[in-house]
Amino acid sequence: QVQLVGSGGGLVQAGDSLRLSCAASGRTFSSYGDGIGWFRQAPGKEREFVAAIASSGVSSYYVDYADSVKGRFTISKHNAKNTVYLQMSSLKPEDTAVYYCAAGRIATMREASRGDYWGQGTQVTVSS
Repeated sequence: QVQLVGSGGGLVQAGDSLRLSCAASGRTFSSYGDGIGWFRQAPGKEREFVAAIASSGVSSYYVDYADSVKGRFTISKHNAKNTVYLQMSSLKPEDTAVYYCAAGRIATMREASRGDYWGQGTQVTVSS
């Protein structure tokens, strides 16, 4: 059983940075393509894929990002803590949303914005 806890959201101004954390337990990177992703959902909009990191072999990972966040957001994994981070820089008002982390196949997360296990959402609000 996979359990995820997302945290780190807050209220910031445009141009500021935030780091979201997703603490995971259970098997999340056991097979090729398995990993953790971040999603967001803004008011009145559907859930949107943001970024993901997945296993590509023994102690090897690959990442993917939505076009809207490339160059601004960085996803990483801290193996010792079994935690995935989403470093968000140059935040824009359009980044305002509830952010969720999820575990699953990276292809499914990227193409369908779906995960198998979900963590608690954390609110990110970016003001102008």
